[in-house]
Order: sequence, then C-alpha cells, then structure tokens
Amino acid sequence: MNILVALAFLCLATLAPWRVRSQQQRLLVNMTLVTKAKASGALCLDGSLPAYHLDRGFGAGENNWLLQFEGGGWCNDLKSCFERAKTRRGSSNYMVKLEVFSGILSNNATLNPDFYNWNRVKLRYCDGASFTGDAVFSNKTTTLHFKGQKIWEAIIDDLLPQGLGKARKALLSGCSAGGLATFHHCDDFAKRLPTDASVKCLSDAGFFLDERDISLNHTMRFLVKSLVRLQGIEQNLNRNCTREQYFPALCFFPQYALKYISTPYFILNSAYDVFQFHHILAPPSADLHGHWNKCRLNPAACTADQIAILQGFRLDMLGALKPFYMNSRRGGVFINSCFAHCQSEQQDTWFRDDSPRINNKTIAEAVGDWYFSRNISKEIDCPYPCDGTCHNTIPEPKLR
Repeated sequence: MNILVALAFLCLATLAPWRVRSQQQRLLVNMTLVTKAKASGALCLDGSLPAYHLDRGFGAGENNWLLQFEGGGWCNDLKSCFERAKTRRGSSNYMVKLEVFSGILSNNATLNPDFYNWNRVKLRYCDGASFTGDAVFSNKTTTLHFKGQKIWEAIIDDLLPQGLGKARKALLSGCSAGGLATFHHCDDFAKRLPTDASVKCLSDAGFFLDERDISLNHTMRFLVKSLVRLQGIEQNLNRNCTREQYFPALCFFPQYALKYISTPYFILNSAYDVFQFHHILAPPSADLHGHWNKCRLNPAACTADQIAILQGFRLDMLGALKPFYMNSRRGGVFINSCFAHCQSEQQDTWFRDDSPRINNKTIAEAVGDWYFSRNISKEIDCPYPCDGTCHNTIPEPKLR
C-alpha cells in the first residue's frame, strides 16, 4: 500500500504545475496573482490583487500569444459594486484557482486547430467596468477600487517580460463584458508589442447596442452613462470618439468606438444575443406585466409582434455594423441567428462536428481564415428561424 501511495505521489509531482487534467481531459490552468499591481493601485474592487491564468505555448506557437478578457456584466452604482466586491467578479479572493481552458483557449489541435499551441492567457475580471475605470470611492468604513484600466496595464506589464514582448503573432479577445473590453484596449495592445508582430483583436458577444427597449426607454444608455460617471471611465475612452460625441460616455458603446480602431478586428456576435434580448431590448423594467416572459424562455412561444421586434433588433445590429462590414478590408464578422451569448470559449459552439455554422463554416474556421488571411471572412446569417445549426441557450446562461 505504501508503495502504491508513493508511486501516486510521484506521478502527481511530475505534472507541470500550471497544467492539470481531470479524467474528462479538461485542461485546468493555475491562477497567477499580479503581485506588482499593488504599487500602481491596480486592484480589484475590494482591494485584492488582480489575476490571470497562463498556459504556455509550444512548438511553432511558442512565440504567439492569445489573451482573453473574462466577462461578467458591470456594476454602475455603489450598491451593486459593494455586492460585487464580495464575489469572484470583484475580488480575487473568491476566484477559483484553476480555470478550465476550452474552445479558443484549448491546447488540443483537434478542438482548436489554429491557436492550440499559442501562449493562451485568461485575464480575470474584477473591476466591474470592462477594464476601463480609474477612480476610487472611499467612506469611513469601505473603499471601492475602480481600477480596471490600471489592472489591464499591470497584467500586460507582467506578461511582457514573460515573452509577450517578443510576440510574433498576437490576438486580443474577450467574451461579453470582456468582448467589449477589446474595443477599448485593442490599439493599445498593438502599440505595446513589436512593430513587426501580427496583432489583431476579436470581440465575442461584446457588440452591445445603444438601443431603446420595448417601452422606448434608453435602459442600456442609462446604465452606461452611470457606469462611466461612477468609475471614471471617460478619460480612458478613445479621444477622437469623445471629441465627436455630444455625450462622450456613449463612446463606451462599440458601435461608436469601432470606426476609430486601426488594428484589424473581428466581431463575433449573435443577432439575437440572449443577454441583449433580456437586458437591453426587453428588460424587466420595460415589461412590468410580464408579456415577454414566455418569449424570453422559448423563441417558439413569441407572438408574431414579438418576433417582428426581435427581427427589428437584428436589423439594427446589422445596420450598426454595416460601415465596418462594407468598408473594412482587414476586418471580419460572424453574425449568426442563434439565441446565444459567448460562443468562442465553449467547445460545442467554437469547433465541433455539430457546432453552429454559416455557409458551412464554423466560428473557429471563420476566425482562423480571417486571422491568417486565408479567405475573406464576413459571414452574416439568415434571420431566425432559418439556422438549424444553432446551440440556443435559453433560459439565459450565467454571464461569462
């Protein structure tokens, strides 16, 4: 028995400390705290250190880097930020120490053929403002650190000497609120890397629309304006955009910031994004009598009028993307007609035999074709309910 225990311990000790596999062959990657962040005030909402997970590249990909912003909504008032500071979305103290890497973060060539051997990094989200804030709130008992911009800078500064500073190829990506973060950090990311590196950016489910809800109120615009004001974000938004906008806070929305981004960009989104459907188009505040409750849970239960409104939302998204789609020679898009939210981190939607497709092309294939310039990659799906390849996630999934 003692020999068996010793052999088991020896096997565990020989595993690389940052890479652990479960019996299901999941890749679990250890968390790294950014210890130098405290000196610059780059702290999570509760004052804890920011963190990331790094799985090292190998072979031909050892000098290539993929950074993925974690998502998870926002906090736009003190109450919600205080509550958030007591969770993994506001404190590294509550984060799991081992994070599953799948989809675009997988190290398996059959599951992630273009990026499997790159250095892959997941940036943990703990500021509540898509890595853009720079302010502090303090009263006699509590301090809240709105330091998303500083966290971004601290993580990059930590990764540069680990090989990021010598990257040959790089992709900055993110999901949901993390996808939105890519719009605000894409050009800065490119400027920090070698001038001869191939640097591009990808937003997954981050193209949040400045859209009226079903009661004709600007619910999302109100959230954004209060978020920008609370967390001191305006100073970190694109200066060209804020100079042109009558309301500078609107530059937090991707549809206004996109045209000022010079780095090659890919936009992955569902035209019926579940989060936007539930929180921008038909939020509870606009549906006090619950007329949309059945529709929210099952698109097949939507009335003809509700379907017409959803189709209008799709057309508004395509309209907001049209200048980019038509004029960007280096850009890419994949807008499918699924009721989904975040499709790059989940293996079943990223690259699998039954993954969602447009023109028989998976998301992974579309992104790879765009990044490596193999083909023009601008895919727009037909309207709901035509797409039979969707993996619809209704009821709404937990925010990434």
